[in-house]
Order: sequence, then structure tokens, then C-alpha cells
Amino acid sequence: MKKLFVSMAMALTAVAMMAQQAVITFERHEHDFGKINEADGKVTTIFTFKNEGMEPLVLSNVRASCGCTTPKWPRQPIEPGQTGEITVTYNPNGRPGRFTKTVTITSNATEPTTRVTIKGEVIPKPAKPVDKYPVKMGELSLKNKEIVFGKVNDQEAKTQEIEYTNQTDHEITVEILAAKGQEKYLDAIVTLANVKPNETGKIQVALTPQDGHIYGPFEGSFLIVVNGKNEQTDEFKIIVRGDVEEDFSKLTADDKRNAPILDIAATVNMGKIAAGKVAKRQINLTNVGNNPLKIRRVMENAKDIHATVSKTELKNGKTAQLKIEIPTAGMQPGAYSRQLTIITNDPEKPRFNVTVNWTVE
Repeated sequence: MKKLFVSMAMALTAVAMMAQQAVITFERHEHDFGKINEADGKVTTIFTFKNEGMEPLVLSNVRASCGCTTPKWPRQPIEPGQTGEITVTYNPNGRPGRFTKTVTITSNATEPTTRVTIKGEVIPKPAKPVDKYPVKMGELSLKNKEIVFGKVNDQEAKTQEIEYTNQTDHEITVEILAAKGQEKYLDAIVTLANVKPNETGKIQVALTPQDGHIYGPFEGSFLIVVNGKNEQTDEFKIIVRGDVEEDFSKLTADDKRNAPILDIAATVNMGKIAAGKVAKRQINLTNVGNNPLKIRRVMENAKDIHATVSKTELKNGKTAQLKIEIPTAGMQPGAYSRQLTIITNDPEKPRFNVTVNWTVE
């Protein structure tokens, strides 16, 4: 019986102590914003609470479940019997769809942690109309300013086009000028030279690599002249890129047996070069096949190396010299490695890479 009285006394003491603490009570623990428009921006609600305890209520922390929700709360103590407010703001920008967010309140109340919740549904803002012609060349508007043919075999012709329009309120004129040196393999026309408001035309670009005998990667360009103004700037330039490969698909078995074969060292060591000097070296390039070897192109894949070939066609057993030149002016001391690409009509290795190494002292 004595133990029972002791337990009852301890319980009554605990209740009495709790009654003397701060007690936080909310009018509501949840708010539903319903449907809100993303375009309208942030929305806010207020949760009102009361201290129904005997001691001042102190909120030590109020934390939202994500950065899109921002709470504000009173930093001063809330006296017994007084009320306070927690303002909760939700930012719907970039968050279409339904949402549920919680705010956790930590205090010195009898219930040290409590939560309130906001929820709703964000209606996404209307998508902005996409400009179909984002490239501007003066008063002319184009869908893009680059044509990429990709890989093309040397026996085929290809055509691509760029659409343009007049988004002004008056007529404009359009002309196209080709860069010198590419006339044999690139051609371009405009389908509409006098463009009225809202009318559209096309720049049609034709690639005929067999006419220009080009091989490997290439880049061409055309200048667009708007209203008779010949602006020699990149803003008015159409870029054309592609990569021409030789077509070996029609070779017969006999053709393959008698095909040319390139024989050349895969690595060239130029040795040590004094800074500011020009290093030169020649290496042999031989046709060990039967039919003539045609050297289509020597590609210098870096600006600090130059290469030429002494002959562009070699009969069986004949040799040419690949002349390599390294101008070291402006180079820092150290080891260098660059590649040259030899493009030939050898069907087994039409593109052969030669690695050139050297050290600048």
C-alpha cells in the first residue's frame, strides 16, 4: 500500500510540473491551398497557435521539409494565454503538380516537437511560344545557321536546306554569296529573294564531292546578304560541314587483290629541338600494292606541325617522301606529340595516322 501511495504521489507531482510548463496548441495543423497557378507566384498561409501552459513558450526552431517552403515565426517568448503566428510561404515556380510539405516546430512546450502541413496542386504556367526562327541575320530570321552533312561517300551528291522567314512588317531581300575555292563541290541558292512579311524561303545547299575531289573533313561557308548589305561577319555566315569518304563498295575480288597498299612508319621521332629552331625530316611513303596508290590528302591535325608529300600518285614499288616540318617558335620546353592523317585509296587503311614526337629544349 505504501508503494502505491508513493507512485501516486510521483504521478501527481509530474502532472503538476507539466501544468507549469508551456503548452502549445494550434487552431489547425493543415492547410490546403487547393489549385494554384504557377504563374501567380508564391502563396502564403498563417498557422495560429496559443500558449495554454503556465510558463512562457519559446520556439527554438521552425524548419520546412524543403527549400520551396519558407516559415517565419516569433523569436520572442509567448506568454501564457497569449497567441502567436507561424507564416508559411510556398514557391510553386518550376514545381507543377501536387505537393505536400511539412513544417516542424521545436519548442520548450510539453510536446517539444509538433508539425503543421501545407498541400495543394500547382497548375503549370502556359508554355511560351517557341521561336521557330531563333537565328537573326539583320532583318532575316532563320531556323539555324549550320548545315552538317555528316559522312558522305565521294560518289554521292547530297542536298540540305535552311528555312528562313521575314518577321518584320515590310519586304526584305535575300542573296547568298559563296566563299572562294569551294565552288566545285558546294553550291547554294535561295528559293525566295524578295520576302514579304510572314513569307518563308529556303537556303538550299548542294554537296557534290566528286566534282571537287575532296576527301576527309571539310568546312565551307556562305555569306547571306540582307537588303543589299554585304556584312563580312560571322553573324551573316552559313557554315557547312561534312566528312567525305572514298567509296570502296564496288570493288571486285580482283580489285581488292590488286589494290594499292600504303607502307609508312606509324611513328616518327623528331628528337630534341632547340627552342626557336625549325626541325625538318623526311620519311618514305611506299606503294607495296599493284595498282597505283593515290595520296588524296595529308591532314595536319595541329597548327604546330606542317607536312607535304613529294608525289600524289605512286605506281607499284614506288616511293615518295613525306616532308615534316616543326617550327618551335613560341613553344614551351617539353615533350610534344602530334598526329598526321594520310588519306589514300588504299581500301584497307584509307586513313592512316602517323604520330610525330619531339622535345623542345
